[in-house]
Amino acid sequence: MNKLIQIKELGVIDYKAAWDYQEALFKDIVDLKIKNRREETNLATPNYLLFVEHPHVYTLGKSGDLSNLLLSEAQLIQKGASFYKINRGGDITYHGPGQIVGYPILDLDNFFTDIHKYLRFLEEMIILTLADYGLKSERSPGETGVWLDVGTPFARKICAMGVRASRWVTMHGFALNVNADLGYFDNIIPCGIRGKAVTSLNVELGKQNVDEAEVKAKILKHFKTLFEAEFI
Repeated sequence: MNKLIQIKELGVIDYKAAWDYQEALFKDIVDLKIKNRREETNLATPNYLLFVEHPHVYTLGKSGDLSNLLLSEAQLIQKGASFYKINRGGDITYHGPGQIVGYPILDLDNFFTDIHKYLRFLEEMIILTLADYGLKSERSPGETGVWLDVGTPFARKICAMGVRASRWVTMHGFALNVNADLGYFDNIIPCGIRGKAVTSLNVELGKQNVDEAEVKAKILKHFKTLFEAEFI
């Protein structure tokens, strides 16, 4: 099993460009797995973790409801935002500046073949990262992602998650609001969940700006521990 993960910092990148890049890496891994099975070889499959920041964009998962987007095409243009229907699970979400977006493209045969466990590990990674800042976050039953004040009228989501997996290879991932402009969430029903707010790390800490490089380093530390991985 290959537990080496290549970290790739893509910087600010258009959503579609990042999606195409994910698809290419995903396909290479799947093709290698098929080749290994067909030719009875045992070539090591690579793993990647992409970090990106997107310009303003709304994405709708394959099971999502388009009515959860509250903007017309003209209003999207006015707000400088794009929109894509994509092939991950989940409903609608927003990506934009001030978010740390991570796309793990892993062959889970190198780690464990359990999608439920994979999602819980991604959530735990964020929960541990927020704990480093003194915040108590948790899971919300039946709602993927990471939340604060679950079970109260003040429940709010700080990290969205949505993944796709085929032949135990993953793509898409998580989006943690660090210094995000929360006004963009007013234009959707986030994840199709009515009546629950969205928050950002800087808001919770009462800071104008949180060091995103520091947050990313903490995410990587917990990712490495949970997945028992090595980074290259």
